[in-house]
Amino acid sequence: MNADRPEMAGRERLHISGGRLIDPANGIDGQLDVFVADGRIAAIGTQPDGFSADRTIDASGCVVCPGLVDLCARLREPGQEHKATIASESAAAASGGITTLCCPPDTLPVVETPADIELIRLRAEAAGKARVVTLGALTRGLQGEQLSEMAALKQAGCVGVSNAMLPLANTLVQRRAMEYAATFNLTVFLFASDHWLAGGGCAHEGKVAARLGLPGIPEAAETAAVARDLALVEQTGVRAHFCRLTTARAVRMVARARYDGLPVSFDTAMPYLYLTEIDISDFDSRCHVMPPLRTVEDRQGLRDALQQGSLDAICSDHQPHEPDAKQGPFPSTEPGISGLDTLLPLGLRLVEESITDLSGLLRCMTSAPAEILGLPCGTLATGSSADICIFNPELSWLLDAQSVRSNGLNTPFLGWEMKGRVTHTLLGGRMVHELEGSA
Repeated sequence: MNADRPEMAGRERLHISGGRLIDPANGIDGQLDVFVADGRIAAIGTQPDGFSADRTIDASGCVVCPGLVDLCARLREPGQEHKATIASESAAAASGGITTLCCPPDTLPVVETPADIELIRLRAEAAGKARVVTLGALTRGLQGEQLSEMAALKQAGCVGVSNAMLPLANTLVQRRAMEYAATFNLTVFLFASDHWLAGGGCAHEGKVAARLGLPGIPEAAETAAVARDLALVEQTGVRAHFCRLTTARAVRMVARARYDGLPVSFDTAMPYLYLTEIDISDFDSRCHVMPPLRTVEDRQGLRDALQQGSLDAICSDHQPHEPDAKQGPFPSTEPGISGLDTLLPLGLRLVEESITDLSGLLRCMTSAPAEILGLPCGTLATGSSADICIFNPELSWLLDAQSVRSNGLNTPFLGWEMKGRVTHTLLGGRMVHELEGSA
């Protein structure tokens, strides 16, 4: 897939004026105008010679930044259209300022052939709201035994390979998969969870799970997997990205390994920066996620990593569900939170709490995830695709059933007062979202 190929129709020559331009990839943070022509950034600051805008967008009081890049969003298509579709969720992404979505391979069918990749690409292009890239299956059918046809997957446009959250048969299979991926310069996306230590648990192993009588997943399920994976990365030389780390100890392990020269990176999902095991105390299934919500100390460890600049990326880990999926006894409900609508506003709350500054937050949502995926987006450099997010950081709004754009209402943040709202989103210079009443 050509990641620089947004839909061509409806593009205008645009002048975005008066906004605070933040482009972490280029170290820009200042009041600068942006000029867009032919779907690309024509100039920053000074109007180019001969430029005549079809439309001027007054961004006074707003932040202008690259379109957000989400490392993990399950769009439920193909195979689970009763939950959501590429059309519905890419529209939700656009309203949240997200222009690029990365889809894991655990769709139905699994993303393991060029045809699977082409299907998702065509449906995303038909929807026209966001760019969708895919991870290919690490093993055939995600069964953890036979290696996938990685060469064909890369040629078809996969940005990496992963076995999602499904276990491999043994460590030897993992070693061979990493060696094979390294041959094709493919990044392996790892979900660090020891299948046998996790043992069918649904909550963090600790006092809360014990009091509620819920089967627990120990911290060691994550840290043991990270230790094993780091050893194999060192041996194979593969580029590896650790997805959705939840424990402070695992974060320190990966950060140290990167300091020592290993080609590794890691992310966490926005809910882990807010929620802890305490939030499941009343069996709230909206807080049933996998990996499970951890301790207050673990949450602080993730926030410390963000504050210190060692956290590479923050994603939504978007998993929309129909209402029935969250009804029933806690262990029998389906894990996952709908996160596209809340990614940016919850991030802005972290800025307000002085956990990070705005440039540091946007780095974790634009240039850093783009670099992890090997995509030329996440920047407003002259000549780059005009994927742009404009948001008003002072605009307050209520997250309720009416304001959620995703098909999934399964979020524990319903009822929260949010501050900061996207007013315009551009994909390749084409307007894909405009807040009613915006200039």
